[in-house]
Amino acid sequence: MDYIKGVSFINFSDCRGKYANETTKKSIKQAKEDLGLTYITLCFMAMQETAHTTEIDFNGPMTPEREELLEVCDYAHELGLKVILKPMLDCKDGTWRAHINFFDIDEPCENTWGQWFESYTEYMVTFAKIAQQAKCEMLVIGTELVQTDRRTSEWIMLINNIRKVYDGLLTYNCDKYQEENVKWWDHVDVISASGYYPYDNIEEQIARIELFVKRYNKPYFFAEAGCPARVGSKHNPNDWSFEGDLSSEEQAEWIQKFIEATKDKDWMCGYSWWAWRQEIIKEENPEMNDDYDMYRKPAAKLIKELYSTK
Repeated sequence: MDYIKGVSFINFSDCRGKYANETTKKSIKQAKEDLGLTYITLCFMAMQETAHTTEIDFNGPMTPEREELLEVCDYAHELGLKVILKPMLDCKDGTWRAHINFFDIDEPCENTWGQWFESYTEYMVTFAKIAQQAKCEMLVIGTELVQTDRRTSEWIMLINNIRKVYDGLLTYNCDKYQEENVKWWDHVDVISASGYYPYDNIEEQIARIELFVKRYNKPYFFAEAGCPARVGSKHNPNDWSFEGDLSSEEQAEWIQKFIEATKDKDWMCGYSWWAWRQEIIKEENPEMNDDYDMYRKPAAKLIKELYSTK
């Protein structure tokens, strides 16, 4: 597998019917130029009502239509980018996806893991077929679904169903700290994780991951890593709700340290930094955005410098 010089391209609002517009294409092209990309990760959402319901809606406003997703994949390929397709999942009530959970032993009148995986499989197989048609180089089969990680047999069955319709690379994006809790890494092609570690703990966590990775003969990359542009966010970059004054310098400081801790590791196969938002290039003063976006911020230059050496 070649080195992933990527970014996570996101739209988690009203994107259905609007995904393949000129803003999307202009934004992807800008991201390639500003960051020196060779990969783009197309991220979008399906939704379920709560962490304990089993029906997944992948026809709602946060999920692109099939034809427009194919169009965007084709456009990215025309630009010379490789495409990682990343269908994600969240809860409508605001609960983080990591808390999706059910009883390990089925009980009458309670929702079950079997019901949930049946719906999730329909979601993943639907987009695996699209990934195959679009010739996407990789498919992310799940993102930070921490409580599901222990359901080994269900994940293996899901992977087998995906491989019937998609012949590209498969990865699972486990949450930070969770690599050891996934017991079915042998069934995917690439190991990936989110890497939102506190500034003073980055080196320790990379050392931990290194010991883990060397037990597997598989590529590893950070499917997500980033920091909001806010004072104080470098100490807990995973907290998107943290309130602090705008500081693109602090964002850059965190990214620089993360780069220094990871760039020369022989087991590292790249990054898909979080994030590049579809609409950011339309904002009047994008450099004043205090979220994870890096457009017109010092972080973008750091990433381009990193990618120029790989």
